[in-house]
Amino acid sequence: MKKILIFGLPGSGKSTLANKLSKKLDCKHLNADIVREKFNDWDFSKEGRLRQVYRMKELSKEINDQYVILDFVCPKIEYRKIISGDIIIFMDTIAKSKFADTNSLFEKPNQSEKICYHFTQFDSDKYVNQIVSDLITFDWKKPTVQMLGRWQPFHDGHLALFKRAYSKTNQVVLQVRDCQNWNNSNPFNYEEIKIGIIEKLSKEKFVLNKDYIVMQVPNVTNITYGRDVGYKIEQETFDEKITAISATKIRMKMGFSS
Repeated sequence: MKKILIFGLPGSGKSTLANKLSKKLDCKHLNADIVREKFNDWDFSKEGRLRQVYRMKELSKEINDQYVILDFVCPKIEYRKIISGDIIIFMDTIAKSKFADTNSLFEKPNQSEKICYHFTQFDSDKYVNQIVSDLITFDWKKPTVQMLGRWQPFHDGHLALFKRAYSKTNQVVLQVRDCQNWNNSNPFNYEEIKIGIIEKLSKEKFVLNKDYIVMQVPNVTNITYGRDVGYKIEQETFDEKITAISATKIRMKMGFSS
């Protein structure tokens, strides 16, 4: 999981950018005001602000997506170092906000900070497209391996298969059959499966929307093709340890009937 920190003065357009970017990246967006409301903590003293910094950081650790967006003023260099964002966006669109205390506290980045994007105008659509084009590099015309399955759940055997598939073209599309509760089994829905896939592949340093994409498809039960269709259908074989991994047994250990 990579943290995207969007910081700047109140009213600089942070939340507008964060909302649009979270939809494009299909990731969680932690908005400071919503977090403060949840914890009923509107203390803007030095102690209160520092508490909010650590709270935002801890909440970000609970996210299993490839990215999480932290959207808050984060006014001091010290605070931004605590957050330690992987991608840092400075919304430098206004000279001052309506909050005098925040204006006096706010520190613009110095040479010690690595700022990935420095935006000076209100043009969120342009900025979102720029960021997304940098982060989402999956090439739809490049030769790609297709993996179609239920993935109930995505386990180490599937991971071994993914690695084998990735080695062929360095790009994989993981297609998830929409079959929750089909045949009185398959307890997980698409979103749950997707989270499990991303979590397992992230630990192996594979990057969503670069090395692979996850796609929901109907409950495909038959695959037909004509002659000379330009692709192969291959069965991969593994050693006994990998072959013995069973999603059914994993589900039973998790408390499901099958």
